[in-house]
Amino acid sequence: MKVELLYFEDCPNWQTVDRRLRELATERGFELQHRLVATPEEARAAGFRGSPTILVDGRDPFAGGEEPFGLSCRMYRTPEGPAGSPTVDQLRTALASS
Repeated sequence: MKVELLYFEDCPNWQTVDRRLRELATERGFELQHRLVATPEEARAAGFRGSPTILVDGRDPFAGGEEPFGLSCRMYRTPEGPAGSPTVDQLRTALASS
């Protein structure tokens, strides 16, 4: 399984997802890769729907399809309400279904 964390520097939420994915990498045995997205062109080419974006085997398991590509902070629906990153349980579920 290939897991990639896409982010841009101006959004701090990627660091939370990074910590959570590192925990899951140890649990699930995958290597976490990081990709800095710096331009709108890179965002479109990468399927970057905001920071942080998680790709599992090249697919964004949290995308509904209508989210725009671009350099913005991304919001996720969590059981506690909108948040800047998915919960550990949401990430675990996304990884299990890939």
